[in-house]
Amino acid sequence: MSAQKCILIGAGMDCGKRRRGCIMGPDAYRTAGLAETLGALGWQTEDRGNLPGPTWVADAPPGEVHALDESIAWTQILADAAESAMDQGFPIFMGGDHALSLGTVSGVAAHAARNDRPLFVLWLDAHPDINTPKTTASGNLHGTPIAYVTGQDGFDGFPALAAQVPPANVCFIGLRSVDAPEREFITRSGMTAIDMRQIDERGIAAPLAAFLAKVRAAGGVLHVSLDVDFLEPAIAPAVGTTVPGGATFREAHLVMEMLHDSGLVTSLDLVELNPFLDDRGRTASLMVDLTASLFGRSVFDRPTHSHS
Repeated sequence: MSAQKCILIGAGMDCGKRRRGCIMGPDAYRTAGLAETLGALGWQTEDRGNLPGPTWVADAPPGEVHALDESIAWTQILADAAESAMDQGFPIFMGGDHALSLGTVSGVAAHAARNDRPLFVLWLDAHPDINTPKTTASGNLHGTPIAYVTGQDGFDGFPALAAQVPPANVCFIGLRSVDAPEREFITRSGMTAIDMRQIDERGIAAPLAAFLAKVRAAGGVLHVSLDVDFLEPAIAPAVGTTVPGGATFREAHLVMEMLHDSGLVTSLDLVELNPFLDDRGRTASLMVDLTASLFGRSVFDRPTHSHS
């Protein structure tokens, strides 16, 4: 991470699923002091405010894709914003639900291709999000970004990809809720998938180190997409898709510390924070603390939080 300027981009996308509340995410990160935290670590920060995307849509009937047109619009807005910001610093996309990665990753991929660098994606999530609008059982498009950015069929009407992310360049860490078709696709495509059982058996450091070595050997750059449900719900309750058994506080910080040490990360998504479900801002504060670890804060610098 050689850049010394962070560009904060709010994306209150709240149409990737039916449960509302992620629209408040960007301002929750601001309230939790994301810009000030990065500034204390020596980073210049530029907050570009919230992108002007669609803000609400009535729920689609069960069995139908929810908010398709709105999600397509957000994808184009975010792709343009991401590609532009990559030329100017280290963008942090403050979500917003995980459908925002349809746009952020595609925009970052376009930038990487323009600079003749291979893009790798680290997906920190309970879910692999490789359904398509034609295969999703829920109709919620926050479960589709990886399928889109790797060039899978079924995204009629979405912006054409300037560059695809090769499936072998994708690594999932923290999986514990995977549909059968997703499992089959992961195996067939050569994606790296580290579920919680593997973490229980091997720890989180060894598989992450192996993936980072692969990125480095390829001369690649790395986009990190951090979903709140990567974390154990007991420490991060503010998400509508809680899955028990997630990463612990120390496992999550170790991931971020290793990513900082690698110097490979060039962009970041913070997604699925629903402040309506939070407990006195504890999830937003934890996500800010994890971001601080990614940007170089050591354990000796970590403050004590009071939620009273």
